[in-house]
Amino acid sequence: MLGQILSFTFSTVTTLLLVVDAPAAVPLFLSMTETDSAEHQRRTAFRAALAAGIVLASFGAVGGLIFRVLGISLGAFRIAGGVLLFLLAIDMLRAQRSRQRTSPEEEAEGLDRPDVSIFPLAIPMLAGPGATSTVMVLVSRAERVWQYIVVFGAILLTGFVSYGLLRGALRVERRLGRTGMNVLQRVMGLILAATAVQFVVEGVSNVLPTMVAGLRGG
Repeated sequence: MLGQILSFTFSTVTTLLLVVDAPAAVPLFLSMTETDSAEHQRRTAFRAALAAGIVLASFGAVGGLIFRVLGISLGAFRIAGGVLLFLLAIDMLRAQRSRQRTSPEEEAEGLDRPDVSIFPLAIPMLAGPGATSTVMVLVSRAERVWQYIVVFGAILLTGFVSYGLLRGALRVERRLGRTGMNVLQRVMGLILAATAVQFVVEGVSNVLPTMVAGLRGG
């Protein structure tokens, strides 16, 4: 039982930290807040992390309802989420800023905003399509109460980590440098790619029996 708890916890926390990828938001955060005071940067980082956490927790809480209302099967959503994560992982392996997170137009608009904490930092940079779909898949994996607690605890932890990285953005960039940031991105991208493949495999295993039964019935 302990091994199962540790395995599920490690997998959940690691997946969520990788897909949110707060280090990727550091350069954008610095460029958008370079003229702000240290106190204003701290408040921006806090609001961005808080908003991202609320968005992710909301999708985790109502994910099952969305499936039922839209008539989407769990297997189909896992496959779609896996494909989306894989595309994101490819951009990370190339050390490129993914357009799935934010577009140049959104970033340019953010430069003119007095408050960039909600948009584009929290949404879509931290809590983008990849992160929200991942949370819904992780919740769908949960079968016991402690597993739900782990998922929402991972969301809380991710929020704290995101806040810490954004608050210390200047120190993070100085210590890692551009090369260090790129290396970190590629390593995280490789792990995320493996996670994406696992999502697709699970989705196919869910959908395949239904497809086979339909073919036999036809």
